[in-house]
Amino acid sequence: MASIPEVAETPIWEEPVRGFFIDPARFLKLSGLEVMRDYLEGARRPPPIHYLTGLIPTFVGPGAATFTMPVSDWLLSPQGVVSGATLGLLVDGPLGTTVQTTLPPATPYTTAELSMYYLRTVTRGAGQLTGRGRLLSAGRTVGLSEVEVTDQAGRPVAIATTRCVVLPKIDVEAPAELPALDDEPEWPTPHPYQRPVQGEVLPQEVWDRMSGLEVMRAIIAGELPAPPIHHLCGIAPVSAEEGATTWRLPASEWLCAPIQGRVFGGATTYLAGTAIDGAIQTVVPAGTAFAPVDLKVYFLRPVAPDGRDLIATSRVTQRGRTVVIGTSEVRDADGKLVVMATGSAMLMPGRPATVTSRS
Repeated sequence: MASIPEVAETPIWEEPVRGFFIDPARFLKLSGLEVMRDYLEGARRPPPIHYLTGLIPTFVGPGAATFTMPVSDWLLSPQGVVSGATLGLLVDGPLGTTVQTTLPPATPYTTAELSMYYLRTVTRGAGQLTGRGRLLSAGRTVGLSEVEVTDQAGRPVAIATTRCVVLPKIDVEAPAELPALDDEPEWPTPHPYQRPVQGEVLPQEVWDRMSGLEVMRAIIAGELPAPPIHHLCGIAPVSAEEGATTWRLPASEWLCAPIQGRVFGGATTYLAGTAIDGAIQTVVPAGTAFAPVDLKVYFLRPVAPDGRDLIATSRVTQRGRTVVIGTSEVRDADGKLVVMATGSAMLMPGRPATVTSRS
């Protein structure tokens, strides 16, 4: 089989980043709720993850937040679906923001754990996903929240929960006045999620004649095309054997939310979950589909957007007739462990692996 020719143009994740970060003056002077209302009222510009994916907050109130994300073809996996792990890019926003609305000025927080439960497959043409978050508990040091994700038709797609740790208040005097808002530049090209899509979804014929491991190795070797999500953010499998895979994701500034110098937790969730899905795929025979069921992620340390590769290793820990369980670890370019995760999937013999229409 002939190799797929490489695209010569600069990858999106190596382009100059677009996006803006919260000014420390606003963080010091405004409460968490005021910071988010500030944004919705147009006093702040969107962060890089918005320009990459279209993710954006649409509502915020005490103990509540709503974000939306378009289901662009850029998000598609080799199976032609938006994988459950990709939903991490959406849910991390309202989960954290819901806790943030309870915090006083100059009070940071960090996400310690995130869990997702998948209810429905998201396919091409699904329109827009909406994540509505609500507060479950707000303590002095721990905040709990949950999010329901629905598709454009209002059908539930996933449920997610999180545990956030409230950090000590920063003892710095707030400025007397807030800085003025700079004008947004005229960007030379459409934002990444608005551009013509690169990459391909694999036809069902490939899954019928090749095992999941064979497909994975063919993608690594360039004998099968990479999916659109690879061309959006740079995620790619590096190695695969039965029951284990290794993946990379450039820690680019495109993957940042409003906090400067820190990769969005939804991005590391996506990498950790994709690695687990990859390990499970390696034990799936030809003619068999699989559907991820859940994902639980623990965040151990922040990730700097230095452009170097995050590396995820994954393995299958339990393989039954219908349920497969896997784990993954994500390390930064210096080898430090940043994320640990576990997830499961159901095997579905005789079901098509490539999904081309909504169920």
